[in-house]
Amino acid sequence: MEHRHQHHDHAHDDAHAAKGPASWSTAATATLHCLTGCAIGEVLGMVIGTALGWGNLPTMVLAIVLAFFFGYALTLRGVLKAGLGFRAAVRVALAADTLSIAVMELVDNGVLALWPGAMDAHLADGLFWGALALALTLAFLLTTPVNRWMIGRGKGHAVVHQYH
Repeated sequence: MEHRHQHHDHAHDDAHAAKGPASWSTAATATLHCLTGCAIGEVLGMVIGTALGWGNLPTMVLAIVLAFFFGYALTLRGVLKAGLGFRAAVRVALAADTLSIAVMELVDNGVLALWPGAMDAHLADGLFWGALALALTLAFLLTTPVNRWMIGRGKGHAVVHQYH
């Protein structure tokens, strides 16, 4: 009796087979990707909220929503370009970025909320840009270990890498 092995697409399994310690470089690259989307959303949200004369809370909510939007959009762009269908690409983006963006936004907005005067600074103030730069830097530093942990378990950006 002859044994026949059928060929299956193992792309999904390969992401999980790579479990183990992820490099700090890989984690930093994934976090930088996340930081880019978050920074675009944060700054755009603050600019829009300030231009419309909104208070701190609605401006912060808009900035957070836009940070998630741009973070997901950057991942979607890459996986759609790799040929993945839209629904599957959305699932990959959600799996890859949700925890990373959430941690980054929690740290970033927490720093801004706790820094005296940062929430009331205007776009032309050095305090605004200095506080934002420090908040995003701290968010990057605290999110990188989260991404390293997730990638090492075949989660987060490890899911995206199979499409690059």
